[in-house]
Amino acid sequence: MRSLMQLAEEASAAALSESDIDWLHLLLADWQVLADLAAADLVLWLPADDGRFVAVAHCRPATSATVHLDDIIGLYLPAAREAELHRAVATRSVIRPAAARWAGTYSMMETCVPVVHEGRVIAVLTRESNISSPRLSLGAHGWTQAAADVLCQMVTRGEYPYDSTPTVTSHGVPRVLDGAILLDEEGVVQEITPNAVSCLRRLGIRSSVRGHVLAEYITDVVSDEEMVEETLAVVVMGRASWRVEISAHASTVTMRALPLRDGRTRLGAVILTRDVSEVRRREQELMTKDATIREIHHRVKNNLQTVSALLRLQARRSDSEEVRAALAEAGRRVQAIATVHEALSQNVEEEVDFDEVARSILRLSGAVATTDHSVDVVTTGKFGMVGADYAQALATVLNELVANAVEHGLAGRDGVVQIDAHHDEDGALVVRVIDYGVGFEPGTPMSGLGTQIVNQMVHGELHGTIEWEPGDEGGTVVTLRLHLG
Repeated sequence: MRSLMQLAEEASAAALSESDIDWLHLLLADWQVLADLAAADLVLWLPADDGRFVAVAHCRPATSATVHLDDIIGLYLPAAREAELHRAVATRSVIRPAAARWAGTYSMMETCVPVVHEGRVIAVLTRESNISSPRLSLGAHGWTQAAADVLCQMVTRGEYPYDSTPTVTSHGVPRVLDGAILLDEEGVVQEITPNAVSCLRRLGIRSSVRGHVLAEYITDVVSDEEMVEETLAVVVMGRASWRVEISAHASTVTMRALPLRDGRTRLGAVILTRDVSEVRRREQELMTKDATIREIHHRVKNNLQTVSALLRLQARRSDSEEVRAALAEAGRRVQAIATVHEALSQNVEEEVDFDEVARSILRLSGAVATTDHSVDVVTTGKFGMVGADYAQALATVLNELVANAVEHGLAGRDGVVQIDAHHDEDGALVVRVIDYGVGFEPGTPMSGLGTQIVNQMVHGELHGTIEWEPGDEGGTVVTLRLHLG
């Protein structure tokens, strides 16, 4: 699907600047509100080189039946309708039809609104209403259409869309269907839809607010709340295009103000409301669940570190070199698992950045395994994000392979162990562990405990394969191919 920028370049009657495109994007981001207030389709037209107009965006209303059942983006306006759009561009004013126009099986009213930015007409917005279709009952008695008229006039003066509207960052943004309130310039309620009445009742406002200042009622219900947003006053008075969440009586209502202006003269505002109590309750449950999961990982990590410390203490008290080595290996394995849980305790998602985990584990493996010689563990490539179900097994496998390379491949000598990780064309994670040590004879049985652990986890939990090969320059190359998706 072509972008607005591409469609604008193809129309190319008048080159639109980057700021013009940004202004149109701002309009499109907020024009669902205008479509719902007007109960009409909105179509954005750009002038073309040949004097015609091409549709670059289309919005259908949620409060009425649509005029256009098919996608019209990229299509040209019929020649019979071009005159009114040209008049809108020339006069920079809203052009209203003298009568309804017949459009096949229904009649339609079309209003042309020039879109002005920085003193220039950059596009034309048509407001197309299917007058033969019943509209959804909002209890508005036509005042929402009057509010849409004011917003259309603001478009012609470059006052709408609002450049101060905050970016949507959460669920529960108010819509016209969720509830709408009309305020005058003093913040007095003139009209209110039934859904907006219900939202106010959720906050504890039981009496009728019509004819009264909305801010006074809102102030009363939030006076006992510990936290009140700073933007509350300007929103409920309709003075600025902003949103606020109001919590009272175990309910949460989102309100958004749409100021209606004529230049510097305030005409009033439309306040959109939405009951988001259930949404916020579920978000709070998810936050509590995430916090619980992180706390569990944190406690598991602490317990595993305690076990690792006890194993080290027991190793130091043993007189047997074989027992000390076995306990040291057990402690190293436990510590590798603890490292994964530590990473999971820092993340709300059930996956970890395994590159960070790998660095910690590889430092641990090299430091614990080596005693009287210097070994550097070098990593190249990228593991990426790994799910919690696989991270623990992968950490254990890497820990065993590096320890094996240090203790056996580089036994008695300084050297380097290289870890390379990348994803192949099939999405599999390919990991190569390379040492430049003594190597091994192909076909030699590998029956050690570490090797058994690696084979079992690679084939079982990591759904992969493992290959042991002599290196081209000596040493050993272990290649893992893992399917972690």
